[in-house]
Amino acid sequence: MKTLLAAAAAFAMAMAPLAAQAADTDASRIAVVKEMIAAWKAADWKKVGDLFAEDGVLHSMMIEPVKGREAIYQRIAALGKGAPGGVVLDVSHMGVIDGLVFIERVDRFTYNGKPGAVPVVGILDVQDGKVKAWREYYDRAQLLKEMGASDH
Repeated sequence: MKTLLAAAAAFAMAMAPLAAQAADTDASRIAVVKEMIAAWKAADWKKVGDLFAEDGVLHSMMIEPVKGREAIYQRIAALGKGAPGGVVLDVSHMGVIDGLVFIERVDRFTYNGKPGAVPVVGILDVQDGKVKAWREYYDRAQLLKEMGASDH
């Protein structure tokens, strides 16, 4: 009997990662992304950070990636000081391809009193209800211009 219980416990432990993976459905991934979009709009920078996995990565492809939930929160909170009214991620298309959430959108914001808008494509890897990786593609020069900033 002990052998049967031990075998059952070992099997359950071996299957646990599969159960967690199975919990990641297209609908659950999109729900996490929609929660993220709402947090940006509400300027809830803490929530934005909390939606990332502990070892998550935020990577605007034209600059170095930000790694780890705390570092991501610090980056977002610093940017958020210039956009206290939040950032509207105006999504035109969203869908899941091969387990990744793709969002085509225009980000609308007022940064340090200057209104701006930039087209963006984001690709989010959502696992276990958290963003593991978020890759962003946009024209950095256009973003900086819209923010009233420069790269120097």
